[in-house]
Amino acid sequence: MKFGKGRGNPSGDYKGRNKGGAYGPEGFCVCVKCGHKVMHQRGEKCTKLKCPECGHTMVREELVKNKK
Repeated sequence: MKFGKGRGNPSGDYKGRNKGGAYGPEGFCVCVKCGHKVMHQRGEKCTKLKCPECGHTMVREELVKNKK
């Protein structure tokens, strides 16, 4: 009998929230409009920050790199 690969999968294939997209506490938040970078603060989402240069919403640097 075959079983699906869900949360209870003992092989450890489940990647968790965001399909493994969590980038950890380190890194940068970057503005996609002007390119300004600020250090990511642990426990604070980059999307909650506004760019100090232009006021645009910021995103994790890794997301910008993964899109290219």
